[in-house]
Amino acid sequence: MGSGNDFAVSGPMHMMARSGVGSSPATTIEIDWDNEEHRRCITSCLVKGTYVLQSDQTRGEALAPAWWESFHFILLEALECKIPNFLGPNRLFSAIFEYVPPYGGRRHKSAPRYIVAFRGTMLKDPTAVRDICLDASIVLNQHHRFSRFRKARERVEELIANGSVTGSSDVWLAGHSLGASIALDVGRDMARKGCYLPTFLFNPPHVSLAPAVDVLPMTDVAKEHLSATSCVVKYVLGKTVLRSHGERMEALFEKLSPWKPNLYVHERDVICKGFIDYFNQRKQVQKRFPGVAMSATTLSYRDMCYSVSGKHSERAHLLPSAWLHKNSSSHGNAHELQQWWHPKLTFNSELYSWH
Repeated sequence: MGSGNDFAVSGPMHMMARSGVGSSPATTIEIDWDNEEHRRCITSCLVKGTYVLQSDQTRGEALAPAWWESFHFILLEALECKIPNFLGPNRLFSAIFEYVPPYGGRRHKSAPRYIVAFRGTMLKDPTAVRDICLDASIVLNQHHRFSRFRKARERVEELIANGSVTGSSDVWLAGHSLGASIALDVGRDMARKGCYLPTFLFNPPHVSLAPAVDVLPMTDVAKEHLSATSCVVKYVLGKTVLRSHGERMEALFEKLSPWKPNLYVHERDVICKGFIDYFNQRKQVQKRFPGVAMSATTLSYRDMCYSVSGKHSERAHLLPSAWLHKNSSSHGNAHELQQWWHPKLTFNSELYSWH
């Protein structure tokens, strides 16, 4: 077992140091729920806790609790996905944590009551093939049909219906990589129903042609022209041949627009670089064609092809509003979860709003 699963070694040391962590971190870490850094560190650590919880089950260890108990959370429930008996026991893919204020105090107005955390792909796990299949389903936009996504949506709905939940801000969603896709799917589904959950997506997958375009022997101006032309084509199709599809997507964007999930992405991470391209494209085209950009970014060529054949499909990356937190550092693993609680992390944050 590597030290990466040990909270005392790999956790957010800067938060622990502020209060002089001793043998019991939960009694010494002070949380400022109005502080973006604290919210980011805590949600990413709880996601890490879901990884370690699954690892503990495989290795027979007990390192996971420190990842949530250090922030005054208790494990309320673990969500599992069924796998064939010959592959071993069912695998944990999510955990629901309940916040219990220290010393019996009242919950801060900005603090969650529950955080639902989703882990990503665990390549070193003996049954990683299930995660890899789900990764492939995301590329094909078929992930919402899988039981893991369906179970997550159903359980969060039940949590919202719980009498102890007084508002949508009581339940937070968080996930990394594959887990970020699940959290995005759940958050998007709830937003369609008028329930806007605070959502924290770390390295959310969005496969696009952006990395391929970047390496083409084209000037930046030529790439901008290509991007603008693509948007104009989408706009024209959405207003003419595929008008019903365009109108349906615009209506959906109106409904989703109040929801502003937090997307934590890295410029060097090809897995999530598509989100950077999506929002950059929208901003660039908005400057040149104000009336075109917003309508065009509700559409994707793949969804339009489905529409021609009489089917409805919505790419999960099509978001009307979001906070985009972009890490541009040149060192470290661009896709690792640990970067998001690093004490010297610097990134650019920008809010993209539909209105």
